[in-house]
Amino acid sequence: MSTHIEAKKGEIADVVLMPGDPLRAKFVAETFLEDAKCYNQVRGMYGFTGTYKGKKVSVQGSGMGIPSFMIYCNELFGEYDVKRILRIGTCGGLAPDIKVRDVILGSSASTTSGINRTRFMGYDFAPTADFGLLHKAYHNALKLGFEDKTHVGPFLSEDEFYGHDEGLSERFAQYGILGLEMEAAGLYTLAAKYHREALAICTVSNHMITGEETDSSEREKSFTDMMQIALETAIES
Repeated sequence: MSTHIEAKKGEIADVVLMPGDPLRAKFVAETFLEDAKCYNQVRGMYGFTGTYKGKKVSVQGSGMGIPSFMIYCNELFGEYDVKRILRIGTCGGLAPDIKVRDVILGSSASTTSGINRTRFMGYDFAPTADFGLLHKAYHNALKLGFEDKTHVGPFLSEDEFYGHDEGLSERFAQYGILGLEMEAAGLYTLAAKYHREALAICTVSNHMITGEETDSSEREKSFTDMMQIALETAIES
């Protein structure tokens, strides 16, 4: 048991899928996992463990933003010895060739957050995904028939959902950032600290250029392409 997760040792799998929305965690458990059991309800941040194709997998909500995400990620890596975390979240599309409901596999994550500047005494740190997981996820996307809707590239992890600087977003887009989200930089930083595997897989829920967007119900329950990619990748050795 940790500060924010009430699971006993052994109740959480070596591999964990992490959506921001705890109700998305519940949806994944009920839709894709067999014999799923709830191991956490502290602060309403659901966590479940079940099996997928015979292999033990957990799914744990994280809340929104790097600080909230890093609380749960720290406890999973540090207290429960989780080996592999795959974030399954949403992002805003930046690149013109990316469409709403496409999937982005995040190769790295720039950030507007000051959390790593503090951690590294004012210096920059480049948070990156585990290449092995990224490679597996991309090939699983192809096997699942998602080639036309799957993109690989960097995210920008922002601190603010509202009030972000549109000019700054445009500048990052000029330098190849594919999507805006709020957690990947925290995930990749902690994976580096703990020497674990991590990958952020996000569905484009809205587009910063076209203005197209999806509603909250669709974000919770219908972005199953990224869930399938993550699950197939989670169980690969």
